[in-house]
Amino acid sequence: MAVSVEYKTFVEDLFEAVFPVRIRAMFGGAGIYSGDVMFGLIANERVYLKADDLTRADFAAEGSEPFVWVAPDGVEIPFTYYELPDRLYDEPDEIKAWAMKALDVAIRTRKKPTMKKPAKKAKPRGLANRSKPKTKAVSRK
Repeated sequence: MAVSVEYKTFVEDLFEAVFPVRIRAMFGGAGIYSGDVMFGLIANERVYLKADDLTRADFAAEGSEPFVWVAPDGVEIPFTYYELPDRLYDEPDEIKAWAMKALDVAIRTRKKPTMKKPAKKAKPRGLANRSKPKTKAVSRK
């Protein structure tokens, strides 16, 4: 289900006091970005924030559950994004603290690009690169 324009505007306003956010559509929902870092997501008109081992307990204490994607084959896959507790929607100071923690988690757990060595070029298999057949010298008398 796509995220409505109204809800995207609501989320932008929600985080306005913290930092400017950008909402980008993805897989029927939307990612919530600060710069190029995704720290939250929107699914089913609900906000989910990035969590890790250090912040997951805060969400659990509020009764928040992780976002769970159900694959076409019915397999449920939990994500590391937890639902924003309902009480925080009316608490701008607390929203700021939770958003900053989520951004910190997103930055800390961000996958760094790997620098792979370029593949070696194979030598062409032309005549010049083939090994010469070994032959016995035959004397003719």
